[in-house]
Amino acid sequence: MNRRKFITNTSATSAFVGLGGLTLGSCSQDKPTKITILHTNDVHSHIDPFPSDHSDFPNLGGLARRATLVDNIRKENPNTLLFDAGDIFQGTPYFNFFGGELEFKLMNMLKYDAATLGNHDFDNGVEGLLAQIPNAKFDLLSANYNFSNTTLDGYTKPYKTYTLNNLKIGVYGIGIELKGLVTKRLYKETEYLNPFEIATDIETQLKEVEKCDLIICLSHLGYEYANEQKPDDLTLASKTKHTDLIIGGHTHTFLEKPTVVKNAIDRDILVNQVGCFGINLGRVDFYFDGATNTQSQGVSIKV
Repeated sequence: MNRRKFITNTSATSAFVGLGGLTLGSCSQDKPTKITILHTNDVHSHIDPFPSDHSDFPNLGGLARRATLVDNIRKENPNTLLFDAGDIFQGTPYFNFFGGELEFKLMNMLKYDAATLGNHDFDNGVEGLLAQIPNAKFDLLSANYNFSNTTLDGYTKPYKTYTLNNLKIGVYGIGIELKGLVTKRLYKETEYLNPFEIATDIETQLKEVEKCDLIICLSHLGYEYANEQKPDDLTLASKTKHTDLIIGGHTHTFLEKPTVVKNAIDRDILVNQVGCFGINLGRVDFYFDGATNTQSQGVSIKV
């Protein structure tokens, strides 16, 4: 399928909630605005904290703790959005017993704004994922999976826009190739589209048509593959022009702060990922001063 035709056929109507920007500008404001972006990835159905005697993550994680942390940050700065970069499912008996229902309902309680899909989110097949989508009160964003010949057709969006404090934010989702990671009988006729081509098309749509001040990619490609010819977030960052932040997943990469990458027009953009299992919560703050963004900073917070 022609990728531009695919994007046109699946683009969603813009909705308004909230968020902010990087090296951009088209907003006009009287005083600096701080925008906070929170994110997780590869939580893998981990709802409880790890026990105190765990060899790797003693007394870390837990959804209740994350909820408290997110709530406190929102009180500090109401201009906050919360995203997930995929692999919500699979990893504890909660998924085996409830098939993803509990994970989605708890994410609702934390008021996630959107998530993208990881390969493990297909572990119960497209039908299993479809059965749980009504339990998610947040959007599932996926731009490079063509679901038109599956039961998931129409249940995901390639992107969504948010407006907060006169700033317009575009967020889109990019997924990893399912072949080789998920059996064909589970993902069925899902068509994988080139992530680099789709990302550049979507970001252009968000910048030039939607007039977004900040563009974010929720990616489940993986942070980096040094010895493999596979698409990854660092390469994606280098090929884009308008994307300002890539929130990644899949490789369980623990970054203490975002990686700064030069994009295709030699502008610095951020790539971040916070490991796995809900151990960390990613936070990136953007500061807008008048019509331009002046600075940004990010950190990984232990839960």
